[in-house]
Amino acid sequence: MPTEEPKRRPGELLPGGVKDIEMLIKDGLDPIHAAYVFMQNLTSHFGGLVSGLPEMEDWAEAVGRAEEGYMPAGPPMSPLTSSYFWMWALYDLRIGNSTDTLAHCQIAANDVILMNQHQLDAAKKLEASRMGIYEYIGTDGLHSRLRELVTNDHFVCHCPTGYVGTKGELWYVRLLPPLEPKHAIYWIAMTTPYILIDASKEDWGVFLKRTMLQFDGPNDRTRLHHLMKYGPEPNYWNEFVFKAYHQHQHDAVFLTGIPDMKSTLPHA
Repeated sequence: MPTEEPKRRPGELLPGGVKDIEMLIKDGLDPIHAAYVFMQNLTSHFGGLVSGLPEMEDWAEAVGRAEEGYMPAGPPMSPLTSSYFWMWALYDLRIGNSTDTLAHCQIAANDVILMNQHQLDAAKKLEASRMGIYEYIGTDGLHSRLRELVTNDHFVCHCPTGYVGTKGELWYVRLLPPLEPKHAIYWIAMTTPYILIDASKEDWGVFLKRTMLQFDGPNDRTRLHHLMKYGPEPNYWNEFVFKAYHQHQHDAVFLTGIPDMKSTLPHA
């Protein structure tokens, strides 16, 4: 039988130093963004608790090697921002030869963890998320309007870094859906936008379509999901960001080149 959780005073940190949603909003985060950050922090805390288990050895070693190789922190130390790297580690990196991610294990263990229905919903949306390549097509009030390459899906999103795009530019970013559609219909850009320069929308479209061919699936949407979430190998997209870095500013990182065209990557 689980013991009753001790009452917590408002503003008091949760176990593991995790800030609650109220504290994150007071720090200036958008409420939907705050809910996702809170859930991501819980997943990260879960990862720290289980990473020493024998079943998690492959995952912990893969994360350790990647962390040592890419030194995630954000420019100028590394082109891989912490938000980008840890969302990859928690939600995209599969454990050994299985199809499970660490977040999938957290969700599967909820009969012990006892997340409430709102936390579980956010956890499932995070686990299903992936990076994508989007064309910036304008604004909708304070929000950005993006259109994904290949699927042509349209999104209205909140960009927490405050980056304001230029029509026609390409963003490599992870979008999360609304948690409460009745109250907020916008998506959340959970990573600092990587802005893809020099290569055109057509160049990227051709790359995506030729690379998707190596994956099985009933349609382009399924194959695109596999490519963008898992890549041909686990560090595929980490390598691209590392080799394609061009420059940065406080609210965005700029990349140049196409992943499978070595001559276009400045740090290949």
